[in-house]
Amino acid sequence: MYVGALELDVLLGDVHSLKQKRAVVRPILAELRRRFEVAVSEAGDQDLHRRALLGVAAVSGDASHVRDLLDSCERLVAARPEIELLSARQRMLGPED
Repeated sequence: MYVGALELDVLLGDVHSLKQKRAVVRPILAELRRRFEVAVSEAGDQDLHRRALLGVAAVSGDASHVRDLLDSCERLVAARPEIELLSARQRMLGPED
């Protein structure tokens, strides 16, 4: 079994309140869940209205499948015009860990 985690640090565009932040972040999280069947959450920077740390997790019996899935999630978020992807970091856990 392989477990992959992806942390995405994003800067939100024209957002001036936490309510507006939720209106931008929630659809992104929902699209990631729907398209890729991954676990996803806003995992940090909840008190900042222009930043968000998104966490994505996937489990599979094939390490390359997990990497491909997380890469696809990263590309989807990077392609969103209303946000800017500042950084992305992947971690993998496998049977030998």
